[in-house]
Amino acid sequence: MRKLKIPQNHSGISKTLRLPENLVNHIQILSDLKNISFNKTVTELLEFSLENLDPEDEKLIKKRHEELYS
Repeated sequence: MRKLKIPQNHSGISKTLRLPENLVNHIQILSDLKNISFNKTVTELLEFSLENLDPEDEKLIKKRHEELYS
């Protein structure tokens, strides 16, 4: 299994998310322990999740991506 590694810099777009308080608390603690931003932690966690999707979900996402962006 891949290990969690937080990237140094990235560019992106702004999105607003509403997250459960307990989830935010856990992510903030991880961010503090690693001395990195909350945003960088969330980004890495999301990338990790997407890279480790159920194969069927991954196929559905790839198909939809092709429909939207091809």
